[in-house]
Amino acid sequence: MKTPPAAAVPPNFPFLLLLLLSITTTTTADDKDVMSQLLTNLTPPPDTWDTTTSYCKWKGVSCDNNNRVTSINLQSSSLTGKLTANLNTLTQLTSLSLQNNHFSGQIPSFAGLTALTTLMLNTNNFTSVAPGAFFGLTALQTFSISDNVDLVPWEFPAELVNSTSLATIYAAGASIVGQIPDIFDALPSLTDLRLSYNRLNGSLPASLTGSSVQYLWVNNQGLSGSIQAISGMNQLKQVWLHANQFTGHIPDLSDCIAVFDLQLRDNQLSGIVPPSLISLPNLLNVTLQNNKLQGPLPDFPLKVTVDVNNNKFCRNSTGDCDPQVSILLDCVSDLGYPLKLAGDWGGNDACASWVGINCDSNNKVITVNLAKQGFSGTISPAFANLTSLKELYLSGNNLTGIIPSSLTTLPQLKKVDVTHNNLTGKLPAFRSGIVVLTDGNPLFGTDPVVPGAGPGSKGNSSDGGSGEGKKGSSASVGLVVGVVIGVLVFVVLVMFVLYKCYMKKRHAKFGKVQNPETGSELVKADVTRPVNGYVGVPSELQSQSSNEPSDFPVFEGGNVAISIQVLRQVTNNFSEDNILGRGGFGVVYKGELHDGTKIAVKRMESGAMGTKGMNEFQAEIGVLTKVRHRHLVALLGFCVNGNERLLVYEYMPKGHVGQHLFEWEEHNYLPLTWKQRVTIALDVARGVEYLHSLARTSFIHRDLKPSNILLGDDMRAKVADFGLVKNAPDGKYSVETRLAGTFGYLAPEYAVTGRVTTKIDVYAFGVILMELITGRKALDETMPDERSHLVTWFRRILINKDSIRKSIDDVLDPDDETYEIICRVSELAGHCTAREPHQRPDMGHAVNVLGPLVEQWKPSRQEEEEEGGYGAHLQMSLPQALMRWQADEGTSTMISDMSFSRTQGSIPSKPSGFADSFDSMDCR
Repeated sequence: MKTPPAAAVPPNFPFLLLLLLSITTTTTADDKDVMSQLLTNLTPPPDTWDTTTSYCKWKGVSCDNNNRVTSINLQSSSLTGKLTANLNTLTQLTSLSLQNNHFSGQIPSFAGLTALTTLMLNTNNFTSVAPGAFFGLTALQTFSISDNVDLVPWEFPAELVNSTSLATIYAAGASIVGQIPDIFDALPSLTDLRLSYNRLNGSLPASLTGSSVQYLWVNNQGLSGSIQAISGMNQLKQVWLHANQFTGHIPDLSDCIAVFDLQLRDNQLSGIVPPSLISLPNLLNVTLQNNKLQGPLPDFPLKVTVDVNNNKFCRNSTGDCDPQVSILLDCVSDLGYPLKLAGDWGGNDACASWVGINCDSNNKVITVNLAKQGFSGTISPAFANLTSLKELYLSGNNLTGIIPSSLTTLPQLKKVDVTHNNLTGKLPAFRSGIVVLTDGNPLFGTDPVVPGAGPGSKGNSSDGGSGEGKKGSSASVGLVVGVVIGVLVFVVLVMFVLYKCYMKKRHAKFGKVQNPETGSELVKADVTRPVNGYVGVPSELQSQSSNEPSDFPVFEGGNVAISIQVLRQVTNNFSEDNILGRGGFGVVYKGELHDGTKIAVKRMESGAMGTKGMNEFQAEIGVLTKVRHRHLVALLGFCVNGNERLLVYEYMPKGHVGQHLFEWEEHNYLPLTWKQRVTIALDVARGVEYLHSLARTSFIHRDLKPSNILLGDDMRAKVADFGLVKNAPDGKYSVETRLAGTFGYLAPEYAVTGRVTTKIDVYAFGVILMELITGRKALDETMPDERSHLVTWFRRILINKDSIRKSIDDVLDPDDETYEIICRVSELAGHCTAREPHQRPDMGHAVNVLGPLVEQWKPSRQEEEEEGGYGAHLQMSLPQALMRWQADEGTSTMISDMSFSRTQGSIPSKPSGFADSFDSMDCR
């Protein structure tokens, strides 16, 4: 037997061997450097971690045979410090578990760690995330970053789309903003998706449909749109969609048989609760309260714990609705159960003030008027079941499809108006004498498009015709549609080109602005994009130092980034003589432009501010770029200069209400008259009402108090300091948050649970009313214990009606007429500070009570009304004023405030549900 020949040895084998040994030594050395640096960063160091012992023997650290680190397990070790930026050089790392510690600073990049399967960073104090930190984690199975509330707002890491083995994503309470990316069809193993308590907006991604997700938590944020996606998630077990802004109906959940917990409360869902939900075999818990659900009260099995309060069900007990109610709800199901109707179509009598419904003396529906509502959908054949119907108005909507032929069977029908929609199909054969209006439907009379139909396919028309005629009609319709689309595209392109040319000329005429100190050209910076009410300022704004060029990029709402050089000039280099006040996070300076326009500049250092201060800086910008109102202090601009953060406001020359109310003698002010006090109260109420319910996004202020109410030369008030503001979509549902605000103004439920609604602002407003009436502070430690807490003392006085006059501020000395008004305001203050939030009124009620007590105020000129009440000097934006001062022109304009008129009349009655302890008050 022959001996096999020896394998040929490459001539460069010794070199390759040395190279391999060199690589192994280098990578091992890299791991040693990383672990040594990590040890240096940790306080206190974990047990057994010291430089005299090999890192592979440290507690919680595992290595392979080549001394490469494969796992680091330090959870719940009470560690503080920052992670090293080079953790992604631990290329053999498979597991990193750092949860339940106190790590701070930036979450470093883990990009390229292709062996990493577990990444647990939850429950720490991280403040930011490195860009692309999770790119290329192809083996990742568990990702947890929940409960890092100090993170600067950041978007969901869409790079996780490459982590196709992901089974769990835990990212609740992680300051995530923006939309949920549509990536879940690329994550076939994902079973847990937990994104609660972030600032997400937009709709549920379509790719969730058909996914393997079993636990879906997206509650308590700003998500909106339909929840249709969950109907196709047949692996679901637990669904938390509560406390969002979801609309539309609850979809058919027949395929979701594993669901045991369904949380849908505190949304804006409408329509009928589907039988498929009631009959889910494993359902144990469901919440539906605080929606606008309609139809019959759902009758769930006894094993199901259910809450259905505060909806629009037709009855308070189970059972069928009135036939006309059922028919009308069936009719609007083809419109998607519009929210506009859901708010009014409640109860079991369609003839009892239902919007758009008129009835005859026999309580039979004879008119349905849903015109000009912007509804989408189709015309329901169910209208034919309203046998007494005489008139049907559906004009001015976005309806598609055909006019149902079933309408021709209505015996008393006289008129149908479907003008100005997008209907197709032929007109059904109505009997003579019926007026049918169809103008403004460009494609009406043509066959409707049948999805999936090939050339020459017939549409669903109401009348017959030969196949050949149909083909010819379809061809001609196709030609017409093609021509129309081509013309529209051409028009859009022409308008776009003209717009670009106009904008180019408009910007060109301003020329280049020179930096007043360096002489360098100001370079356009990126416009910061607000997300869900908050703005990622630290991550998106480039630092502006004295050596860096800057510009005035237009910010949403007219606000701009302003160079530090300009702010130094207008404040006389932040002179001590210009200090207006000092706060917890900085100093406020007065600034004056060349033309005399005054501004207020709040200067903060990020080191002194800490995470809380940075969050408030972001919040102020985020809120005040989304709201404009004459009774909210206007943010005019901001500046990021190294470690400094500066905010620029309109100047309020008369200081804050607290100075005029409690310190008027020290400041040499005249005491506030009652007329001034009640006017201030009305101004504040209007500003807060706007925040709660009239702005595009609803907000909760959380820190209403006299020092945050500023006064202009005319002694009109504006609410300020929006650093603690929280988003409150719809202004009604509760949000869990860390306790913030000022003792004495905190509502009881907020102080105890940390859960907020708009009613905590109402409570604080009630305290302010008491201060205006009494001239006393909310908390006064100089008073005896039984009188130190203003609310408790004042509410006792309200019960004893004879004591009211004795509690009024001595400087007021009211006559009988004024005293009667003070009594009315006192009663309002009592309702606003009711212990239970549901017993407090909305701010709109406070405006209605106070409005008739104040002479109607009108600006001296119509132009000031149109400019939102900011005054003559602020009719242009701050950058325009600054650039004009520099002998140049600006490019930004401010958004005018919206004015809201109210009918002046009698004092409204107390809303139902209020505490009745003051009902019998009689100040006469």
